[in-house]
Amino acid sequence: MRLDPLPLTPDHDLPAPLLTELTVLYASQHEFQALSGDFPDPDDIRPEQVAAALAEELANPDVEVLLARSEGRLVGVVITLGRHPDPADPDPWIGLLIVDARVQGQGVGRRIVAEVEEQFRADGRSAVRLAVLDVNPKGLAFWTALGYEVIEHRADLQLGRPCAVLRRPLRKDRLAGRVAVVDPGGAVLLFRYYNAEDGFHWALPGGGLEEGESPREGALRELREETGWTDLEPGPLLCTWEHDFTRARILVRQHDHIYVTAGPHREPAGSDLAAAHATDGILGWRWWTREELVVGAEPVWPPGLARLLDAWEAGDPRP
Repeated sequence: MRLDPLPLTPDHDLPAPLLTELTVLYASQHEFQALSGDFPDPDDIRPEQVAAALAEELANPDVEVLLARSEGRLVGVVITLGRHPDPADPDPWIGLLIVDARVQGQGVGRRIVAEVEEQFRADGRSAVRLAVLDVNPKGLAFWTALGYEVIEHRADLQLGRPCAVLRRPLRKDRLAGRVAVVDPGGAVLLFRYYNAEDGFHWALPGGGLEEGESPREGALRELREETGWTDLEPGPLLCTWEHDFTRARILVRQHDHIYVTAGPHREPAGSDLAAAHATDGILGWRWWTREELVVGAEPVWPPGLARLLDAWEAGDPRP
């Protein structure tokens, strides 16, 4: 399926064949048109009415109309708003989504939404909003099934119709590998970080995977870059952990593969260490005892690290 901007003629009109396709598409969703009241007669939607409705949308420079095609056939249209008129609203909006009734229930709407979300995500946007008419329970069920949550109820700006406003954070999946290096006394090396959402916190050496890397390969590379140690290898998998955080202003769902290995008690060292730490946002490091892991004032990632390490030392395969 392709999602492309609405093409216009040099005179900023809709090409006649495309207008015919759009009219058929709009008319196919009779139930929605009857609920919305966007057209005077939902049983008789005319090309000039569709053209006028789209022209009104495109009068706003922040609006984009995207067409979804599958095997050359128009199967959907989505209208997005990059900036809401309310300056207190930082999110882009999905203003309208119409899927051809003949392909409804085949996942077309979900694929269109996923494409739109990815475009917003690539533009650095952190969430997306939309409004669903209170008289449209099917629409509400569709959007909530995609992870959108109702954040308020209000009238829409155009016609004053009661609506539910929904919002969904846009997160990006990120695979990462980390290594818990445990010294002979049982202490573990941790790095200190800071971000606005979580404040100061501590995490194991490691980070995101590069193209084609396995979690173990990425964990080894990150360990060497962040510590300067080239004589250690990731041992067995200690655990996996998923968590959300903001990285470069983008909400990330990180999937950590955490390995464990024994090593000497020493400090990270190397000529490139300062640059690597600056790039990764590492503020400092120290070795933590098990007792400190339990009672530390600042959060440690992953939670329950002391328990996991105790289970590893005890030889328990299910810590």
